[in-house]
Amino acid sequence: MPLFYKYLCLDIKSDAFRMNVKIVNKSKNSNPFYSTSQSAGMDLRADLAESLVLKPLERKLIPTGLFIQLPDGFEAQIRPRSGLAINKGVTVLNSPGTIDADYRGEIKIILINLSQEDFVVNHGERIAQMVISSYKQVDWQEVNELDESERGDGGFGHTGKH
Repeated sequence: MPLFYKYLCLDIKSDAFRMNVKIVNKSKNSNPFYSTSQSAGMDLRADLAESLVLKPLERKLIPTGLFIQLPDGFEAQIRPRSGLAINKGVTVLNSPGTIDADYRGEIKIILINLSQEDFVVNHGERIAQMVISSYKQVDWQEVNELDESERGDGGFGHTGKH
């Protein structure tokens, strides 16, 4: 067996693809978890003393009771749940929302009801997904012009593909 093949077949469930993140959970819900072995996101649940109603086109800040401490170079992205969006017309504003590594406050979700019917948010309801992602900060290199590219400055449907 060629040596390179051995490296291509690494077990991707190794600890190299996992990290520990500190969490304080002040809710009555379990900690977020991955639903499958290949899930990128973890569902976040509403932490409510009583149910609340989102009227059509109304937005509210929904608490989760979760506080996290991410390592340097990582962010938590807050994204809508596709089932909630397609089935109920409820989504996350400011999406994806970013939780920076130095933020220590409660994770709260900005939900909006884009449907024509009231939507009731109950305690423990799965309201968003959280994906942990690495990032790099940049140092700007100021130049007088940018390199040419095939696309150039075309945008907003410029490629003609639907």
